[in-house]
Amino acid sequence: MTKMIAGQALVKVLEAWDIDHIYGIPGGSINHTVEGLYLEKEHINYIQVRHEEVGALAAAADAKFTGKIGVAFGSAGPGATHLFNGLYDAKMDHVPMLAIVGQVPQSTMNTNYFQEMDETPMFSDVAVYNRTATTAEQLPYVINQAIREAYRQKGPAVVIIPEDLSATEIDYEPVKTPNVVANTFTQVVDPQAVKATLELLKAAKHPLIYAGRGLLGARAELVKFSEQFNIPVINTVPATGVIPTNHPNALGTFGRLGSKSGFEALQHTDLILFLGSEFPFAQFWPKDIKIIQVNNSAFDIGKVVPIDYAVISDAKSYLQAMIATGETLPETTWLTANRQNKQNWQAWLAQLAADDSQGLAPEAVTKKIAELAGPKDTYGVDTGNVSEWAVRGLPMDQDQRFAISGLFATMGYGLPAGMAGALSVPDAQAWSLSGDGGFAMVAPDIITEARYGLPVINVVFSNQRFGFIYREQVDTKQHLYGVDLTDADWAKVAEGLGGIGFTVTNNQEVAQVFDQIKALQAQGNRKPIVVNAVIKNDDPIGTAFMPLDPQLYGEETVAAYAKENHIDRQQQPALGELLRAQGDTL
Repeated sequence: MTKMIAGQALVKVLEAWDIDHIYGIPGGSINHTVEGLYLEKEHINYIQVRHEEVGALAAAADAKFTGKIGVAFGSAGPGATHLFNGLYDAKMDHVPMLAIVGQVPQSTMNTNYFQEMDETPMFSDVAVYNRTATTAEQLPYVINQAIREAYRQKGPAVVIIPEDLSATEIDYEPVKTPNVVANTFTQVVDPQAVKATLELLKAAKHPLIYAGRGLLGARAELVKFSEQFNIPVINTVPATGVIPTNHPNALGTFGRLGSKSGFEALQHTDLILFLGSEFPFAQFWPKDIKIIQVNNSAFDIGKVVPIDYAVISDAKSYLQAMIATGETLPETTWLTANRQNKQNWQAWLAQLAADDSQGLAPEAVTKKIAELAGPKDTYGVDTGNVSEWAVRGLPMDQDQRFAISGLFATMGYGLPAGMAGALSVPDAQAWSLSGDGGFAMVAPDIITEARYGLPVINVVFSNQRFGFIYREQVDTKQHLYGVDLTDADWAKVAEGLGGIGFTVTNNQEVAQVFDQIKALQAQGNRKPIVVNAVIKNDDPIGTAFMPLDPQLYGEETVAAYAKENHIDRQQQPALGELLRAQGDTL
């Protein structure tokens, strides 16, 4: 046993779990935990953020990039409440996170003391594990259990520490029980489930895979299954990269952030193989299709949409079992038409990128990022129109990693996630993509990137409005109110905060600036970079509903939609037209 303050002992538990960095801001109620970080600074990097919310969001993004738990802390009162956005993001996207929360000394609890709050019930909704330490000696144990529960339940754990406990000297002995973060057993999928779903797939004329985050880490299996059975793939937005974005069978996603190829495939499918997801927008799928759902949680089976056949299994194990049958399905006009539809969509995005006659297109910026992106780069993507441009334009064809605030969808996520990418995957380029609304919420933490030499490339799409919300007000025929933004020169802001700033307004400037950035990074630049991309005010095309098939929606509706969105119907025929041209109808 070794004598040390409990604040140091808890940090040693973090070390034992291979945690190498932690975010937070000091404060009276958390200072002895910070002292522990100082004493263990050779093993864990303390990242001093400028706002606890940024630290908590970055911790959630760490988990999305690596699968490893992310950790943040805050002092009593406002330091604690500032953590909520990151905690809810971790909860709703099911990733492990630990929040260490300060509390006033035990002797002053329940006495209306300065910054004293009853913190335990505050976190009862968000936390999968929520405990207040009651003795100094139990603190290492409680931290250890919190981490275990965060991994087991895939969500945020909260440990609240009265100030006097972390300052108390205890006898510390490392835990002997091995740290376990994953099951080591091999799952055996019910052969009857394999047989039954195989029969359903064979009976379907237009089968479609819908892949969720449960297949992250199973890219090889998903690609093999898609190719062996000749079935096109749609993925949920948080699962972007679960299949390479340049794979011919990858159609993109469905909904507002989606693609023409994704939307139209759903309108013509007769069976969906729904893998590893609780996708809430499945309620908007067509109602007359069969659904096979594969999920390792019985609670999630049929939670969003009624299903025809359930398989309670890890999605990766299920795919392995299906592949092992040696069965296959023929390549059909259904697959070839979907591939062509996806190629047409990609060609249309390229046309948008090339045209800057009315102002800079955001697609031109994501196209340039795609050209420069390396095989292991990380992308932290904010909420808003920028989510659409990122999902449609960023390459996820090698070992790149993607983090977005999926179900919680908080603005201000891009910059913290970019920071997390630089810390979690230090041997690759980290990118953040934000709108000017989201970036303004967290911009001061460019200081943090500068302080720790994190050369994140932060791209800000500036159009002086909350674009996503603007579109909602237009679609619901409301007055446009509260959605305009006062402009700021984000390049100058970056320079004032210790970074390097550039502004681009057209394609030529994009090419020149990104060439400069490429040269800077090659020379070993350690400063954060901000690219203020002043874009035109056109909304990204809405893909939640794309009426382009006259047989389904009528000629008048199709003509009006194509005109409004500047779509050449000869270049972008509907999937239904491609299928009918080949004699394929349901």
